Amino acid sequence: MNAHSQTLTLPGSLPLDGGGELTRVELAFETYGELNADRSNAILLCHALTGDQYVASPHPITGKPGWWERMVGPGKPIDTDRFHIICANVIGSCMGSTGPASEASDGHSYAMRFPVITIRDMVRAHIGLLDMLDIETLHAVVGGSMGGMQALSLAANWPDRARRVLVIASTSRHSAQNIAFHELGRQAIMADPRWQGGSYYGGDGPDNGLAVARMAAHITYLSEEALTGKFGRNLQDREAKSFGFDADFQVESYLRYQGSGFTRRFDANSYLYITRAMDYFDLAEEHGGKLADAFAGTDARFCLVSFDSDWLYPTSESRHVVHALNAAGAAVSFVELSAPHGHDSFLLDVPALDRVIGGFLG
Repeated sequence: MNAHSQTLTLPGSLPLDGGGELTRVELAFETYGELNADRSNAILLCHALTGDQYVASPHPITGKPGWWERMVGPGKPIDTDRFHIICANVIGSCMGSTGPASEASDGHSYAMRFPVITIRDMVRAHIGLLDMLDIETLHAVVGGSMGGMQALSLAANWPDRARRVLVIASTSRHSAQNIAFHELGRQAIMADPRWQGGSYYGGDGPDNGLAVARMAAHITYLSEEALTGKFGRNLQDREAKSFGFDADFQVESYLRYQGSGFTRRFDANSYLYITRAMDYFDLAEEHGGKLADAFAGTDARFCLVSFDSDWLYPTSESRHVVHALNAAGAAVSFVELSAPHGHDSFLLDVPALDRVIGGFLG
């Protein structure tokens, strides 16, 4: 399967929810599959917090397979023989789209001069990309986790741009608990002496702080069942406890590996900005305080999927959105799937999810 990597610069400036605008916005994206003659078979895939546009092709830094390679491809649930897939790196990120590491008008990186952005700002940039690609109406918008927030935001704010909306393991607003975990990560980054107020470009960045942020977040992506089943209290490469602070337990070694590997491919300032965008997300607040009003008059079909082991975005969050869609008279289906993996279930081998996605996309 051929992936086409591109970068486009949006015409004009991008207005932002926080006031002001970004005067030059570049969007890096990949496409898979062919766009049909009437441009009606496009699917926009929206990535999660630490994801990127490399949904079904090797990551250029790590060399690892795309984050949803098991789901996207010829004959797969998101079938590239039938659909034209678009996946763009969100603004604020670090894989080619405009973000804190990008060059500002003075020739230096934005760093912390980059404006605080929202999920709706990310989607506003996606809409600009679709306009440049001359795609008026998507066959579907699909996203898991933060990608699901983007899918909901697109459906609420640009209701004529997608015929189907598939939201997996997501929410319509960030809970206090989730904001708390994000703040823990941000403080770990900003407490690292090498953060330097965000002006670390050209030198050593706050890798230690970013690694701790990733470790804390990664715990929330898993379930107790998954951690216990994979690691239990097993020791790492030793017969007895060291009575020190090395990684005695396998789970400790695993988290340290996750943290150190993450610093190779992600920018610490981007982590600050994207987690803040997620924390600000509250779709009801954007629409007068009533979630149903966000979807008033929509003609799109919706499908929401949750997992019984996901405590980051539990099933109750999806049900809340489903009730709002019902109140708005929208066509909506919902399923809670059983999987032991926790929040990360949408990225892992859950055959029932394959069937749901393939069936909904038609």
